[in-house]
Parts: sequence; C-alpha cells; structure tokens
Amino acid sequence: MSLIDFFRRRRTTPTAEERDAIMKAFRQRYTHFKDLLQSNSELGRIMSDMEQTLTGHSLFGMNYIRSQATRAVFHTMRMVTALNAIADDRFSGLVATVESINTRISDILDARAPVRVAEFVLPLAEVNRDVVDWVGGKNANLGEMMNRVGVPVPRGFAITTTAYRAFMDGNGLMEETRKLLRDAFADDPEGLVRVSKAIMRRIDEAIVPDEVVEAMQAGWDATFGPGPVRCALRSSAVSEDGSLSFAGQYRTVLNVTRDELPSAFRSVLASIFSPRVIAYRLHQGVPFEHCAMAMVCLEMVDAVASGVAFSRHPVDLLSDAVVINGIWGLGEYVVDGVVPPDTWLVSRVRPDRVAERSIATKSVRLMPALHGGGTVESPVPPEQRSMPSLTDAQVIALADMALRLEEHYRHPQDMEWALDGAGRLVVLQTRPMRLADARSDNLPASPRIEGAGLLLEGGDVACAGVGCGPVVIPSSAEELAAFPCGGVLVAAHSSPNYVLVMDRAQAIITDAGSVTGHMASLSREFNVPTLLNARDAMRTLRPGQEVTVDAISGRVYEGCVEELLALRRPRQVCLGDTPVHIALRRVADHILPLHLVDPKAATFIPRSCTTLHDVMRLVHEFSYTEMFRLSDTATVAGSVAVELKASVPLDLHVIDLGGGLADVDGPYAYPEQVASAPFGALLEGMLDPEVHVRGPRPIDMGGFLSVMGRHMIEPPNMHTERFGDRSYAIVSDKYMNFSSRVGYHYSILDAYCGATMNKNYITFEFKGGAADEVRRERRVKCIGIILRELGFTIEVQGDRVQARYLKYPPEEIRARLVQLGRLLIVTRQMDMLMTTEAAVQTFADNFLKGDYH
Repeated sequence: MSLIDFFRRRRTTPTAEERDAIMKAFRQRYTHFKDLLQSNSELGRIMSDMEQTLTGHSLFGMNYIRSQATRAVFHTMRMVTALNAIADDRFSGLVATVESINTRISDILDARAPVRVAEFVLPLAEVNRDVVDWVGGKNANLGEMMNRVGVPVPRGFAITTTAYRAFMDGNGLMEETRKLLRDAFADDPEGLVRVSKAIMRRIDEAIVPDEVVEAMQAGWDATFGPGPVRCALRSSAVSEDGSLSFAGQYRTVLNVTRDELPSAFRSVLASIFSPRVIAYRLHQGVPFEHCAMAMVCLEMVDAVASGVAFSRHPVDLLSDAVVINGIWGLGEYVVDGVVPPDTWLVSRVRPDRVAERSIATKSVRLMPALHGGGTVESPVPPEQRSMPSLTDAQVIALADMALRLEEHYRHPQDMEWALDGAGRLVVLQTRPMRLADARSDNLPASPRIEGAGLLLEGGDVACAGVGCGPVVIPSSAEELAAFPCGGVLVAAHSSPNYVLVMDRAQAIITDAGSVTGHMASLSREFNVPTLLNARDAMRTLRPGQEVTVDAISGRVYEGCVEELLALRRPRQVCLGDTPVHIALRRVADHILPLHLVDPKAATFIPRSCTTLHDVMRLVHEFSYTEMFRLSDTATVAGSVAVELKASVPLDLHVIDLGGGLADVDGPYAYPEQVASAPFGALLEGMLDPEVHVRGPRPIDMGGFLSVMGRHMIEPPNMHTERFGDRSYAIVSDKYMNFSSRVGYHYSILDAYCGATMNKNYITFEFKGGAADEVRRERRVKCIGIILRELGFTIEVQGDRVQARYLKYPPEEIRARLVQLGRLLIVTRQMDMLMTTEAAVQTFADNFLKGDYH
C-alpha cells in the first residue's frame, strides 16, 4: 500500500497506534531520501577520484579498480533502492539496469585477474608498481623509487598479502570474521566496538603460521644481516594510499626486533578491523575481502635531519625552483609546523647550485625514544640552532632526486627525506603534489600577476588548467549550440548540458556549482579548465571580453596573460600505457560517461541508462519530484501535526520528522521553537513586517469583480481549493516540504539545506488564483521574473510556475527561502493587481528592490 493510500483509507480521527504508524511512514520516506542524497554525494566523490586516477599521476592496481567499482555499484544500487522506497516501486526496472552494468564491469575485471604472488616476503629490489596489488601502495612506491629511479631508500622488505591470507585462513579467521561482521552496522557504534573487540581478540589469540614467521625472519636476515637493528613495521594495505586510505587508522609498530616480528605482524594486521575502519568500509560499501593487509618492514633511520622537498614551488607556480625544507631531528615537526624550517631554492634550469637560502632558528627537535618506542622532544644544542641542517651539496643532491622522481612519475612530487648519522640521504616516501586539487585544504596558488587586471578571485577548481579566450554567455539552447571554438563559457550555474561545447571551450566559469557534481565530472573527462563558485562572474564578465582563466589558483584576469599561458599543460595521460590503466579505462567507460544531460528530453527515461552515471543522474532528478509529492499526504495526516502560532495569514501546521522543532510539548508550536534550517528561513521571510499590509491595500475594481465573479461561477473544490484550508510544513533539521492551499491557488515548496552543497536544493510550484485567466497568468509571469532574478531555473505554463534552485551553499539556500517566504505573503492577492502587462514588470521590480506593496 502506498503512503498516500495508507493515509486515505479512512477519514476518521486516527488512534494513537495509527498516529504512530503515520509518523513512521513519513520518517521512513525521509530516511530513504537522506540515504539517496548521501549515496549521490559519495558516488560523485568516487567518480571524481577515478577521473583523477585516470590522469596517471599515482600508482594503483587491480584491487583499486575492484574496490572503486564495487563502491560505485553499491551506492548506485542504494540510490535506486531508496528511490523505489519513496516512489512505491515505480522505478523497479532500474535494479536490472544496475545489475546489467555490474555484470559488464565484472566481466572486464574477471578477464584481468592478476597473477597471484605466492611469496610471503619480497625484497624491495623485486618490488615495483606491477605488484602493487600484493604489496600495497607504500611498498610499490619504495620499490619504484629504488629500482626504477635509483633514489636511495631505507633498507627493508615487503610482507605480502599472501602472508595475510595465510594467517587468516590458517586460523579459520576468514569465515569467522565474515560471520562476525554480519552483526556490524554503521549506525550502531556500540555494536561496532563489540564486533571489533571480538575480531581483534581472535587475532591476538591466533598463531602466525610457521612458514610465514620463517619467511619474515629470512627476509630480515637477508636485508639487515647480523647485528642489532631497529625497524618500523608499517601498514601497506591494498588501496591505502588511494581514496580508500582512511589515513592514520592503520597501525605502525616502532622499534621492532627480529624476534618481535610475529607479534608486530598481528598488531598491524588487527588494525584493519578497528571500529572506525569497519564503519568506514560499511559506509563506503567495501567488503573487507577487498582490504587485504600488506606491510613494509623498514630500518628506522636515526635522523640527524629531516624534511620535505617539492619538485615545483608549492605556492608560487610561476617559479622554476625546487623547494627544500629541513630541520634537526625527525620530520614530523616540519609537516606539523612546530619548528620553522630551513628553506633552500634550487633552480630547475641550473640545478647544480643553490639559488636562495633562508636558515631558521631551530630550538627543539623530535627524536626516537631510547626505550619503549615512540618519540620525545629535546632541545637542539645551542651551537646548532642557527646552523643549516644541510650542506649545499646535500641540498643539490635532494633537488636532483626530486627532479628525477618528477620525470619518472611525470608529475610534480612531494618528497619526504632524512639524513642519517653517516651523512647518507634517504627518501622515505614520495607522492604527487596537489597542484590544483579543489578538495585539498592546502591548495597551492600561483601569485597574483602584477600588471594584469584581476577580475575574479576565489573560485573552486573543478578541473585544473589555464585557458584564454573571449567570454561567451549563452542565454538559450540555440546560443549554446552556436558556441564558438576557443570561447570561455560563463554561466550562472553548472549544468551537464554544457558537455555540448566542452570540446570547443577554452575554459568554463560558473557563479555556482559543485566540484563533485555532474558537470564537474564531465569537465574533468574533457580536461577543460573549470572554475565553479566564482560568485560574481555573470555580473563582472562581459560577452566578448577576452579573459585568462587561472583554474589553478581560482582567478580570472582581463586580457591574455602570457605568464599563465606558459602553465598550460598538454592533455596527456602520464601512466596510460600500463595494462592496469587500460583496465581502469575500460571499467570507467561503464561508470563515468553521462548521456542523460537534459531532464526534458524524451530519452531521459530509465531504459536509456547505459552507465552508472546515467542512473545516478536520473535517480537524483526523479527524487526531487517524488519528495515534492510528499505534500499530497499532508492534509490527510493533520492529526500528527502541531499548530504554529505565528503572525502569518495562514492556518499553518507542522509535522516534525525529527530535529525540526525544539521543546514542543502540546498542540502548539511557536516561531522560536523552529529548529529546521529551511523552515526557519522561510518563516523569517513570512514574518517580515515589511511584507504585511499596514492599512487598506489599493484594489483595482475590475480585479476585485473578476475574483468575485469566479467565486460565484466556479465554487472551489471541497478538498483542494477551499478558503481557509490548512497549510502544512513537514520538516526536519535540514529538510522542509511546505504546502499551502489558500482559496483558489496553491503553492508547494520542497527544500534541503545542509553543509553539503551537492545535496542542497529548492523546488517550488505556484498555481491558480481567483481572478480571470489573464490575471492569473500575469501573476505567475511576475513570480517567474522574480524567481529568475533570484537565480532560479523556471518554467511557466498557463497559470502555473515551477522553479528550481539546485546545489548552492547553505547561506544561498537560506537567502532564497527568506525571499520565498516574503513572496508567498505578497502574492496571495496579487492577481487583483495584475491589471496590465506593464504591472507585471513593475511589481517584480519593486519586490526585488524591497518594496513589497
């Protein structure tokens, strides 16, 4: 039975049990909607990560592809399931669509099953990116640096996932763990802790197989030889250095000796089943079988000095310098900013000499603890505090390593290094520099170009790069179709429709949009430099004006800025020749492309979906419509509502789904008890004293007689167009569905307002009126003008106006809801004032200026 049928099966006052059932039905529908929004956001992040990985700037293996594909299918199916729960299974055919896409993906992955590594231990001399699935990202990077670049790394060896599986299978833990995890749920923290403790207890009691212990000790002997050595056993879990890293949650054991290897092995392995890691995998839809644990056993470097090196300047992207930072002791104090570091610049053009140096006063250092592991802070001897932590020769050697790593990975590198007591430099790890990652908290930026006219600043980078060309602001589908090659597309909001010109655009700028949204995904696929949330682009930039778009630092300049054009990178894939990259491309072809870009098109239907992105787009679009229908149930569920006592000309009742009202005890609620972000904003506008009539309102006699004439000829429908009918707000902390049926018109408003921009939206519909058809149509035309100026996408048909405002920051959503609140009040008898076509524009202009009468 549908939600509407459930409510309409009787008209008598429901019992307490029926009231509970009504609220349960409302809350279940809203819970499904939240699940849908959550998976939509997560699927956007997964696709964004896959697009970034396809650029070939980082190492990955088949397990990465399997994990990401599994997560993408999981979240797509979760969206489909949620939509069907909201829509009474009207979209059940989408389940088969997702299953069909998943089958095609599985066929590709099954054909690319990697050859299993049989060894429990591999020397780093035999490790590279080709065995990343068996040794994890940390080991693979160390092997690449040592074997293919010739960069010195600490002595060590890899413990493979084969050893992990031997331990789990040998102790019967695989199946037992699988059974225990069946009782783990992401929304049950106490249950997660209980399951985690049970798994860890079994791991702690288990015996590391003799053959695994013998292999680890043999690897130790072959690597370190006789004599005392202290090592660190670190996790190198499969996908740990990718999007599934859950950084910092896996264990590292310091000061490990040869005899302590089995105990340390169990300890690091157990960290894959901590409560937070289990919860993360449940949220992401990742089976624990996809997260096998490899480890790296590395000799601990007694670091005299440590630091980081950047093969390109991390702040000034116009600089040609390699940047090296160094301090005394361990490098954590550089990363954490505890100690000001020494800084050296080495020119990429003249890497044989130091171009610039700045030596800091370094008063403390972090050192390994002599007993019990861990680290301790100690003072730097006074005579060393102002001394450079590296010689010029050592600086030049590090710069050479950084440049060679950049050449190998074909992308600028962020490298950690250490200097031991014997004066030997080693590289601890390297990773791609985030030159323009809009999601990074440390987004590097090129400096403002002196002499160039800065037009905009502060946009979010959706796709990095630099573009230059004339501004084009298409106002219609015809103008978009005529977009010139080499133009810079400027728009109010991101839209998948802009894929039509991405092969011709030099760059894209929008006032609003999400970096994980559909258009951002397409811009990365076409590699078009794209800035979103530039805020004032539509107001600042003029059609035909030549601009340079710096989609690295989020700036737009007037004219052609030659210094920035030098940063334009060719559209190439760095590691695209590897078999694993080819496999990712083939899998991504069933996930990333978006064909359903126009919801109004006849092809925007379930059977047109051929990729997961198509399904995601369609489900997200249809979810708005389905939640909009929630208002249909409000008038027959009034017994679960409380009456809002407020100075508004409406009989307004509120149904709280949870978190929408605070401290309500009884049949009434008051404005100060409203906790719902969207409803609070709407109510703020409705309660604005300026919108309420303070005296006789000027009435056009023709309009008044038109209204009265319709009353006499067409009595209102007793259920939906009754004077004085109740208005309902169905609310939670972030959600609102508001329906108002007053006299001969009705309005419905559905909105979500939270911290995640990609989830936020407003949908609004207004229809009807008591005047003649001409005046009713003028009213909705006036409402349409107002909403369009407020940034809504609108559609007007007869006496009905429909509007949407999607994927904006919460403050923008709230601002529009305040305006809608004002609009709902002033439009109640507006049709009587719509005496001429000129009155339409006059009223709209006055409203936008704050003159509501």
